[in-house]
Amino acid sequence: MRAWLAMLLLVVAAQVSAVERVVSLAPSLSEIVVELGAADLLVGVLDGGERPSALANVPSVGRYGQLDMERLLSLKPDLILLWPGSVGPAQREQLQRLNIPVFVAEPHSLEQLTSQVETIARQLGRDDAGRQLAAQLRQRLADLRLRYYRAEPLRVFYQVWNQPLYTVGGGQIISDALGVCGARNVFDDLKLPAPQVSIESVLQRNPEVILAGDQAQLDAWKAWPQVAAVAAGHLLLVPDKGLERPSGQMLEAVARLCQVLAPGL
Repeated sequence: MRAWLAMLLLVVAAQVSAVERVVSLAPSLSEIVVELGAADLLVGVLDGGERPSALANVPSVGRYGQLDMERLLSLKPDLILLWPGSVGPAQREQLQRLNIPVFVAEPHSLEQLTSQVETIARQLGRDDAGRQLAAQLRQRLADLRLRYYRAEPLRVFYQVWNQPLYTVGGGQIISDALGVCGARNVFDDLKLPAPQVSIESVLQRNPEVILAGDQAQLDAWKAWPQVAAVAAGHLLLVPDKGLERPSGQMLEAVARLCQVLAPGL
């Protein structure tokens, strides 16, 4: 009986063995793998911006929107981590037909991000690390919400680009980050991730703060002194690029955003 049970356990263990060769198709997903202490599993990454030092020697499978499918297949991955926006629709469909497990991650809130960190950890066989990191992220998120709570949220316009004028919609994780900081995205009623808007619509919604990643873009708003943000001098630079990468580090990027917004609270 004991021999039969031992054999059964070996079979089950083989069926649920952790993955060994992972390709990540987004810098944010690559960062999550590193944060989980599983960088050794990555055999290929999609490039986009500066890499973590732990991934300096990992082969590239292309850049955003330019996936090298032949290179990916040569690496023989047993798991692909995919953010849908990183590759085009045709290549996404091609990936689904490869008979290789694909985990799709596209968090729309910081709580979803935390849950996805746990799920990715399970995929990698790093359950304990996932639970520990998720617990830390949830505590940090709760602390930030409490510290920066505001009964009347600060109205914020988050500018992604100026020509044409783009912002973030209500279903985008950056919009949720603003909420954590006691603010409200003035275009949170728009469902597109990055909707194009007009200057007239910004004037109509009259934000109390305008955020952008470039000082010249902020200075251009001084042509409209009737906007509350311009009148108050609340034209603020986004503190860093961490808000654009939904990984564990994003919570600290949110903390820095909250600090930037705090004088207006």
